[in-house]
Amino acid sequence: MRLIYGILAVLMMSTFANAQDQAAYVRPGADGKSWTIGNDLVEREVRFEAKAGLYTAAWRSKVTGTDFLTAAGHDRSRGKEFSFLAGGKEYAGASSTGFDLESTSTVETSPAGKSLRIVLRSRDGKFLVTAHYAVYAGHPVVRKWIDIKNLGASATVLAHLVFEAVNLAPAPPEDLQVSAFYGVEPREIFYTGRVDDPAITVRSSRSSEGFIVMNEAPGYLKRTEMVNWGDGLEAMYDTDLFPFERALAPQETFTSAKSSVAFFHDGDGRADPHWLMPSYTSEVLMKKGAAYQPPWIFNTWEPFYRGINLAAVKELVPIASRMGLDIFTIDDGWQAEYGENVINTEAFPNGLDEVVKMVESHQMRLGLWVPLAAISTKTAVYREHPEWVEREASGKPKFTSAVAGQSAVMCLATPYRKVAARRISELITRYHLKYVKIDLTTVFNAYGESPGCHAPGHDHKTWAESLDRIYEGIQDVTDTIYREHPDVLLDLTFELWGQKHVIDYGLLAAGDLDWLSNDDDSTPQSAGPRQARTLLYLRSLAIPVETMLIGNLRAPTSPVDERLATAMGSGPLFLGDLRKLTPAEQDLYGEKVRWFKTLRAGTAINQSFFPLGHWMQPQAAAWDGFARLSQSGNGMVSLFKNESGLDRITVKLPVFPDGTYRVRTIMGGQTLGEFTGEQFRQGVEVPLPSNYKVEILEIQK
Repeated sequence: MRLIYGILAVLMMSTFANAQDQAAYVRPGADGKSWTIGNDLVEREVRFEAKAGLYTAAWRSKVTGTDFLTAAGHDRSRGKEFSFLAGGKEYAGASSTGFDLESTSTVETSPAGKSLRIVLRSRDGKFLVTAHYAVYAGHPVVRKWIDIKNLGASATVLAHLVFEAVNLAPAPPEDLQVSAFYGVEPREIFYTGRVDDPAITVRSSRSSEGFIVMNEAPGYLKRTEMVNWGDGLEAMYDTDLFPFERALAPQETFTSAKSSVAFFHDGDGRADPHWLMPSYTSEVLMKKGAAYQPPWIFNTWEPFYRGINLAAVKELVPIASRMGLDIFTIDDGWQAEYGENVINTEAFPNGLDEVVKMVESHQMRLGLWVPLAAISTKTAVYREHPEWVEREASGKPKFTSAVAGQSAVMCLATPYRKVAARRISELITRYHLKYVKIDLTTVFNAYGESPGCHAPGHDHKTWAESLDRIYEGIQDVTDTIYREHPDVLLDLTFELWGQKHVIDYGLLAAGDLDWLSNDDDSTPQSAGPRQARTLLYLRSLAIPVETMLIGNLRAPTSPVDERLATAMGSGPLFLGDLRKLTPAEQDLYGEKVRWFKTLRAGTAINQSFFPLGHWMQPQAAAWDGFARLSQSGNGMVSLFKNESGLDRITVKLPVFPDGTYRVRTIMGGQTLGEFTGEQFRQGVEVPLPSNYKVEILEIQK
């Protein structure tokens, strides 16, 4: 059977078969107590037995033929499937005493796929648990989550909640390799993944196949256990640093975060993780999905800070338009007070209406910065509802530092979240906003203030429960806004999410984008684009790159071509005083930005991301770069020579598809000629221009 799977895999992967033809299915067994969830790439078999409970019986990669439940080569327990604590008792899916099978059903998913629902009733009559297993066409991934309904007459508290628990491995423990921190940092195989570990990679050092477990719990609530020394995985909520607690009222249902497990095989066509992960995360986990087209965004924060005003905006808008940018964002300083929509009339004497007209007359849309929970004590909502303020363990109201001074931190586990959602929604309507940068402290300050809320009378019973409830409050705010404004782009910054440079799947479930960092780019000697690319490359396997807004690259800082090419790797974003750009530099931006937008509109470069060269830590003495390609092979390559002194680079893409491709240089303006997929797999030599720090290749079949 393994040989048959291998032959099929070679045929399929060598031709880069159309992934959309790989339909998803759920197939019930004849006994009514087993189900197979899968597509042409992956298959998971789930069973229920009265004496064993719910468990995964097999989980196969159909690309390689490997059953990851037996690949370890020795007998192991199956794993709990799911588990949680309530009332001091553990409830586990794979248990002889836990649950009875209630019902099953299959539903369609979006994007195209199937979801199996297995409903279980606890034998003590206290809980109804629904286990969801979803699979999507064209993706070697099974996604999982659970619903827990309290059937009791009194409230209960959930803790130690594990929504995926299975003894999965691609090889015996001695051959395993684990990589954490967005799936790229080598670690020991007995490992606990936390806030910076939304994806963890487990690989066989012999076969180069493995799996990537993605934990979609938000921020500090996530915990992924690589159990013991090779005994599988548990995707769960945290139990110690940010302990998960959730009160559940009678008849209330709690829906857990989700997990996804993707099977990969290095170097094997689309089974390679640099193909399968960007394709899956951008199509399934991004809020707006694979159809999303990234806008080019300008933001006024640096160097204007809170001093931005109408006079500066009037001079900046025409330049931003000439550069081909799509969104003109006014950051902090447009408002009179944090937490209200009243305009700062010292900076904008006539309000923002004339700014909207000006921006839209230049074929752009307006964006605004907005604080969510950190607000001025002068606002009406603070004066009228001081009981909604978060409180420290001492009972004192919680305040946080911002550039405008001390701000009160409002608890999103109170009715304040409805007020905040209405405020932002009204702002979008009033000024026809396309983009909102939602910022500042909520559950945790990224710079070192205490987390959570100790206030009595809020929608959380304990401090620990406040952590989950505040993340839920963020989701509630954005859900409310999207219901009225489905096309708006909501940016949930790293400061709002509570960790420097953080982005994860929980954030992408709540918003579209993440202002990932405030990289210093004030001079040519500052951290600049090289550090921006470090942020990008280290997260590019796990996170769809177009969701990352990497501030604060300044468009006028020299060399401008390096900033331009860097921005093409993520969600394109610029700051800086655009008036310092020469007309020739403005035109360079305009020409290349419009070229990129044309390419992106016609080419699904979201389907892959390949960091190249010295990418783990870009440096002056070596080149780095990235390739962004569609599954057809069309796309682009950005190459950064830094101070390496090189005049040519060999670009090697080991999993490039077959075919013949035309290649031209965008900076040098040359046609390099035609190259085959085999030549790209072996390496294509690219000359570097002497008058630029970068070269960009366009590749078209």
